Amino acid sequence: QVQLVESGGGLVQAGGSLRLSCAASGRTSSSYTMGWFRQAPGKERDIVAAISWSSGNTYYADSVKGRFTISRDNAKSTVYLQMNSLKPEDTAVYYCAADRRGLIFRQAYEYDYWGQGTQVTVSS
Repeated sequence: QVQLVESGGGLVQAGGSLRLSCAASGRTSSSYTMGWFRQAPGKERDIVAAISWSSGNTYYADSVKGRFTISRDNAKSTVYLQMNSLKPEDTAVYYCAADRRGLIFRQAYEYDYWGQGTQVTVSS
């Protein structure tokens, strides 16, 4: 079993920045893929970014390219999401997820483990 704990959400004005963290514990593996998803009220849970723990390959949704950066710290078993130039439409609950197969998948159902989520609110 893998436990994921997100932190770093909050309220920020448009144009501001936040950094989310996802600490992994339990039966983690360097072969995992880590993803950040977000879900706004009444909407589906969509992928924001993903990173292969072993290779460092990344994926970004078009809506966040150039503004968000996903990174990992292997020693701390932690994945980060640096969010810059935030917009009101970025407001959502952000979830960290892990997939055991090591490939970068874009659909939420592909991921095996989930954190509890952290709220990000961007005011205009």
